[in-house]
Amino acid sequence: MVDLEAAIGFVVAHGDAVDRARLSWLRAGAAPSPELLDTAEVGQTPDGGWPAVWGGDVASVDATCFRLAELDDLGALGRPAARRALDWLASRQQADGCWEEAPALAEASPAWARPGDPEARLYLTATAAFWLTVADLDARAAGPLDHRVGGGYAGVVHTAAQALGAELKPDGTWPSYLAVGWLSAAVFHRQEMFYESARIQVVLADRMPGICPADAAWLAAALRRVGVEEQHWTLVAARRRLAGTQRSDGGWESDDGHHFDVHTTLAAIRACR
Repeated sequence: MVDLEAAIGFVVAHGDAVDRARLSWLRAGAAPSPELLDTAEVGQTPDGGWPAVWGGDVASVDATCFRLAELDDLGALGRPAARRALDWLASRQQADGCWEEAPALAEASPAWARPGDPEARLYLTATAAFWLTVADLDARAAGPLDHRVGGGYAGVVHTAAQALGAELKPDGTWPSYLAVGWLSAAVFHRQEMFYESARIQVVLADRMPGICPADAAWLAAALRRVGVEEQHWTLVAARRRLAGTQRSDGGWESDDGHHFDVHTTLAAIRACR
């Protein structure tokens, strides 16, 4: 079993003010202060996205999705900043249903978001479609956010899901990063493309024993976020992996360095709460 109390203690001891506010929202739905939310939203470009480089003026699909994940942990996806970002994200979808970074970001983009790279294109499509799926899911739960019937991004997500489905191989694998699998499975689940989602989850379950803690946490948190049942076998396997990799200090190790251990631990808390 995952020791959630120890994980909470790790975040309290090692996190900053934003991390602790994310923890309070995840634990008890406690709304952060307006000042803290303003800080979390800082740097947004006029067109609605967030830049890949601090202070930059070109919005990035990857950076915007990362910021939306942080804002989601603060209960802030309904605020104007996140709404503008989601609208910008939807507007960046290409005619074939996919997303790609602007050519101007070629030098600044990490490998998984590099313009012109087919693996990066699939990753950006999966992560953008995931956050637009979450936005529409929240809209249906809370009532219409605006005049658009059925959620503002339903058509965008449907087109993206078709593009992602076309990339699935007969054995359920996909030609891109591991994260594309669980993000696509989450999108397919909400699109009622259950066969496609199940094929991916079989592959993920087979790989679970070797998945790093950060990926296990991200996988489980993503599937939980779109309403996959807590006792679903993929989530059970992910929690088992997290239980086996939790450190004695209550946290989990990030592949990106110890500075991101708190981020990984917050994802594990979201996955297991």
